[in-house]
Amino acid sequence: MGQNRTAMKARKSQKSSKDRTNGKPVSASRSEMAEVVLPAQTNPLGKLLGGHVMHLVDIAAAMAAHRHSNSYVVTASVDYIDFRNSVSLGEIVMLKSQVNRVFHTSMEVGVEVYSENVLTGERKHTTSAYVTFVAIDEKTHRPKPVRPLILESPEEKRRYEEAAERRKTRLALRYGT
Repeated sequence: MGQNRTAMKARKSQKSSKDRTNGKPVSASRSEMAEVVLPAQTNPLGKLLGGHVMHLVDIAAAMAAHRHSNSYVVTASVDYIDFRNSVSLGEIVMLKSQVNRVFHTSMEVGVEVYSENVLTGERKHTTSAYVTFVAIDEKTHRPKPVRPLILESPEEKRRYEEAAERRKTRLALRYGT
């Protein structure tokens, strides 16, 4: 009986090890969401609240991290968010996210936010952000390894390399090295 249990654990370990070594393409993590900007989400000037934009960024980024890791994820850091243009009442706010790089248990996700004027169809890039997530094991609630990222285009490779530089800066700021 002890041998069967040991054999089952070994097979389970091999399976989870195999899952971690099989990469997943960036395209599998790509996520999009959109919503109409309503009065309750705006400031007195009729512009979408920055805090609401950050909330939407976190949700869109989490969707990409979930899709890549097939696990629960938690936000570890937001190391960059840039508000370029405002989003007005009645416009559509659209978010696009994808995993840029996988480290061991963490992933950097890039998010771009756009506004669309419903009357003219004009679209503007309004916000960019980089959010780091950690994959969490569903049973232990501890960080767990994430499968590698498969890069398929020069743009994905560029984002991958830039994510490594951002991580160096993020860790230096966090640990003072």
